[in-house]
Amino acid sequence: MGAAYSFTYLVVGVLGVWRVTHLFWGEDGPFDVLVRIRRLFGNSVFGKMLDCFYCLSLWIAVPFAWILAATWRERALVWLALSGGACLLERATEKREEK
Repeated sequence: MGAAYSFTYLVVGVLGVWRVTHLFWGEDGPFDVLVRIRRLFGNSVFGKMLDCFYCLSLWIAVPFAWILAATWRERALVWLALSGGACLLERATEKREEK
């Protein structure tokens, strides 16, 4: 696999992880489906995971890493890179309150 090919998939993977994580973490979804899912899980382990973008991005990155990488070593590194990239993207796009 060439370097440009790898970089393209890394960027696409980061964007995909960010999008899915943001969807489950902070959006209502059509007909408030995602709000209902978050309420359903409440204060359980899954509910707390849905309340934390950083925690959730680790779990969302797992299937992306599995698809994008070939070996276990690559999957571990890509998993952390995808989650880290999604976290950086979230920080860069989050709305900040003016003081």
